[in-house]
Amino acid sequence: MENLSSIFEFWKDLTPSQAAFLENSARSETFTPGMLIHRSSGDCKGVMAVISGGLRVYCVSEEGREVTLYRVESGDVCILSASCLMDSLVFDVVIESLGQTKVCLLPSPALHKIEEENPLVSLYIYKNATEKFSEVLWTIQQLLFMKIDQRILNALHDESLRQKSRTLSITHEELAKEIGSVREVVTKTLKYLAEEGKVSLGRGKIEILK
Repeated sequence: MENLSSIFEFWKDLTPSQAAFLENSARSETFTPGMLIHRSSGDCKGVMAVISGGLRVYCVSEEGREVTLYRVESGDVCILSASCLMDSLVFDVVIESLGQTKVCLLPSPALHKIEEENPLVSLYIYKNATEKFSEVLWTIQQLLFMKIDQRILNALHDESLRQKSRTLSITHEELAKEIGSVREVVTKTLKYLAEEGKVSLGRGKIEILK
């Protein structure tokens, strides 16, 4: 098991018995690429710290269109998988694994017990959740006020930072899910960006030129 005190900020505020209880309750889980980990209508798993790999948190429209709200990278903590612990906050989201992903999971029943004893744990959960709202609001701002070509370029630059390369392994369908559009619109816009000399297109690859 990972060193929990180095992963969860609230660990220093636990009593020895609370820390021992959570340590005994914690477990490691590994998810395969693209695996659906959490739905708002499903089970409330608990708080997950990403040890390796990553998670994508997204929502789905009634028409089935996806838009990525934010990602949880290695070393970060995913709180929305324990949204049942936040009675006043309702999140209609889906969480999936990006690549082979290993997490350290603190199950909801165990966390709920400690929350009742230690309000600092509840404070940590709400603080983490509200911090993610800035990323969600940025996504909404792009959807409402930013043109499709700029949204695509922003998404490509973000992906470039993750892949550490200007030549990206990403399909038009994946890019559409990232920005909340449809593949046909993304393909048309990428062709325009290629004509403008901002990107170069290949099979399953996009190179950022500017």
